[in-house]
Amino acid sequence: MSARPMAGFAGLLFILTSMVAGPAQSAAPDAVGDWHGILDLGPGELTLIVSMRRDTEGRLSGELESVDQAPGRKIPIADVSADGGVLRFDVPLVDGGFAGSWSDPAGAWVGEWSQGGRNLPLSLRAGLPEAPALIDGLDGTWTGSIDRGGATNRLTLRIETKDGGTHARFEAPDYGVITALPIEQLTRDGDRVSFTIPVVPATFAGTLSSDTLTGSWTFRQQGSSPGTLTRIKRTAEPDARHRPQTPKPPFPYRAEEVSFTNSSATDVRLAGTLTLPMEDGPFPAAVLISGSGPQDRDETLFDHKPFAVLAHDLTQRGIAVLRFDDRGVGTSTGDFASATTADFATDVRAAIDYLHTRPEISAEHIGLIGHSEGALTGAIAADGRDDVAFLVMLAGPGTAMMELLLSQQRLIGLSVGKTEMQIAAEQEIMRSVFAAIAAASDEAAAKVAAANLLTPEAILTLGVEPDQQAMIVNQVTSDWFRYLLAFKPADVLRHIDIPVLALNGSLDRQVPADANLAAIEAGLRHNDDVTTVKLDGLNHLFQTAETGALGEYVDIEETVAPIVLEQVGNWIEKRVTRP
Repeated sequence: MSARPMAGFAGLLFILTSMVAGPAQSAAPDAVGDWHGILDLGPGELTLIVSMRRDTEGRLSGELESVDQAPGRKIPIADVSADGGVLRFDVPLVDGGFAGSWSDPAGAWVGEWSQGGRNLPLSLRAGLPEAPALIDGLDGTWTGSIDRGGATNRLTLRIETKDGGTHARFEAPDYGVITALPIEQLTRDGDRVSFTIPVVPATFAGTLSSDTLTGSWTFRQQGSSPGTLTRIKRTAEPDARHRPQTPKPPFPYRAEEVSFTNSSATDVRLAGTLTLPMEDGPFPAAVLISGSGPQDRDETLFDHKPFAVLAHDLTQRGIAVLRFDDRGVGTSTGDFASATTADFATDVRAAIDYLHTRPEISAEHIGLIGHSEGALTGAIAADGRDDVAFLVMLAGPGTAMMELLLSQQRLIGLSVGKTEMQIAAEQEIMRSVFAAIAAASDEAAAKVAAANLLTPEAILTLGVEPDQQAMIVNQVTSDWFRYLLAFKPADVLRHIDIPVLALNGSLDRQVPADANLAAIEAGLRHNDDVTTVKLDGLNHLFQTAETGALGEYVDIEETVAPIVLEQVGNWIEKRVTRP
């Protein structure tokens, strides 16, 4: 359902939301100096260092360093304040920030790190963190695979020694990890080397010979098959990703930065790009709606910008396009983490209202194009409005959400080498958890129900570390997730009587095409203008793929298959007319 990659169970749920109660406050120390903290991402931890100083006029400034991701790289922080026992600062370069209060018992600034719509607990303590162990002879980039149950899943290790310690990170695109996360428990004893990849979780143990590590994996999930022989080799850095479809200026149309307010929400002002044909209007228009997870206006993923490509094509056809950053993302304001799909639908309605204020737009020919969860958002936004001309659903879910999530879990599990027995055991647990959450009267009751079912034994069966139980409970009981579990697409689709185009790729492992398109057709049986198309060989992102596995997203140079642009453009042109 998400346009984002998913990695096992943790990636399936994707949105990490975790709130911290306000700590006891007292007289806080001066914020000047070095502070460090651990950011728990679930599949791994990041060590952050914040260094602050004060100028002659008393103003605070400083830098942030993510030791595990980019040791030595200092990122400026801005808007720093430390008043009344409360520390705040922003990190514009990564669209993040921290807010916390001083706690004497903890001896730390206790609060939250916010980035891209997520809120994660973070405590900052005085001084620098302990340097990691110094390990000789392993520096460099290593490539290999995690071999499991007949599936070969790629792995990249990046090991660097500096500042008195050896920093080790990994990327595993087939598990959805494309931003480097720390390797755990890296050790070397003579020619024996071992380390743990937490997202799997699995431990490698092998022998170093020149530029090759030869060994095997041990998986910590119950029922896992024994590891097979694996070789990991030191290699050169890969070339930069090539994305030939990404539009580059000068554009053969006008592109305008715009912003508009969602008057039905608090502090939500949405920023985006409106592209308009060069000739005189008024023009038909489309609003683009992104899928699950905090996304920018281009729905950027793995350096692909599918919404920029789609807008580029449609605008050259004479159709204006509005695409915008999700609330709390990029230059849009608002709180992404606390919002549900219904809340995002109010943002889309605000976008429609904004287009009505533009004289270049034909008010009778404004439609919606949503990808994945964004297609559901579009259907909710269109329900009850008579000023929406059409709806395009790109891999938009039509089946009940619980069944879709279980289907995702199964298909992705198979792609990373889990056995049928492991997947069946996982699905039995998650079906019970989902049903209990859906039946709960409120968030508190949902948390109790989920915690009772996610026992240590169940957590181990899911292949997750036991200390992550609280994180998983928070994920599956968030407002966003509980709303989706209770959501039945058919209840909204039966109200949609405007033209609808629904596309699915035959290799989509997140929204399986056959069952999904059949469900959409059933939900729209009353509608006499519905087109559903299964496109052979395309994945969830509508790229031409080999298997549809998540790890292919990053490798494929194509951002959007030309057949998709043709299908969407031609279909809209037949249903809107230029005044």
